[in-house]
Amino acid sequence: MRARRLPGMAALLTAGAVVLSGCGTQAPQRTHTSPAVTHAVPIGAGAQSVPAAAPATAPDSAPRKTLKLGAKGKAVTWLQKRLTELGYRPGKADGRYGGTTLAAVWAFQKVNGIKPTSTIAKRTWEALDAPKAPKVLVKNGKPTRAEVNLTKQVMVLYVDGEAKLITHISSGSGVPYCETAVWQGKEQRFCGSATTPTGNYQTTWRKSGWHTSYLGQLYNPIFFNGGIAFHGALSVPLYPASHGCVRLPMNVAQVLPGMLGKGVPVHVRGSFKRP
Repeated sequence: MRARRLPGMAALLTAGAVVLSGCGTQAPQRTHTSPAVTHAVPIGAGAQSVPAAAPATAPDSAPRKTLKLGAKGKAVTWLQKRLTELGYRPGKADGRYGGTTLAAVWAFQKVNGIKPTSTIAKRTWEALDAPKAPKVLVKNGKPTRAEVNLTKQVMVLYVDGEAKLITHISSGSGVPYCETAVWQGKEQRFCGSATTPTGNYQTTWRKSGWHTSYLGQLYNPIFFNGGIAFHGALSVPLYPASHGCVRLPMNVAQVLPGMLGKGVPVHVRGSFKRP
């Protein structure tokens, strides 16, 4: 599907167009209270539980060796293990600095006030030795909740009051769109504002594996605000790029369903300012 960007919201009210908010299709249900990175698609990946993160204490000091994307070796393994200890998801500690580890590096850098980059240099190594905790967006929130920081483009999942998962995201681009797609057997035109609204929500319906919506493919979507969901994507760039959903690295979307249940509060705050 090719998107045609329109100059303003008035232009979205085109005759025959469906005005919508979000990027997915949510099944009818009740709500209960209780540079871009490309990732390989996991085959047969399902939801799974993730062990609690280890205490954020480095076993030894950071290697301080400048690393660039594609690097291999013990320094990369140290980096991957350290990020995992801190609640980030760099993938396997295999000593290979690829796209999955890069997304975790970006998240860590953003939380620690470092401009995200693929190069691991002095400031990042120093922060790994003395890391900052993510900024709490809702001080009186439930012990188990998800917080989406649109300003930093980071999502934090708290479980029993502890940050168990911290990840890089890409939220709604804010660019109005109209797209034509075949949906429910007929060609339809869908228009929207591509925004991720701020507010307080809770997780509702979900789907395992790939889910087809009128705006594309979502991996392991977990909906929390109408048609807006957390979901895995093959591209999660450093800027907001979605139709409104919260894009996640594929490896994060693979484990999130095992950590984030139904009816869990989701708090969305902030706004992204392009450089």
